[in-house]
Amino acid sequence: MTDGIFIAKAAAYIGAGFAMAVGSLGPALGQGMIGKKACEAIGKYPESGNKVRLTMILAMAFVESAAIYALVIALLLIFFS
Repeated sequence: MTDGIFIAKAAAYIGAGFAMAVGSLGPALGQGMIGKKACEAIGKYPESGNKVRLTMILAMAFVESAAIYALVIALLLIFFS
């Protein structure tokens, strides 16, 4: 293989790593904040624990979808570059 192909592959791998790093940072922080607020809400109002827990799980699923999209983009960069 030529040097150009190696450089292109290396750039694709670096781009995939960068996509995962940036694409996972927001969801990680968001899930932490969601969990924090859910724990505070359950601590203040224990009788509403089931409703808060259900809402928290749904919110975390929506937030996690952004990280899954970042993973898909990273895999596309790795395997189709």
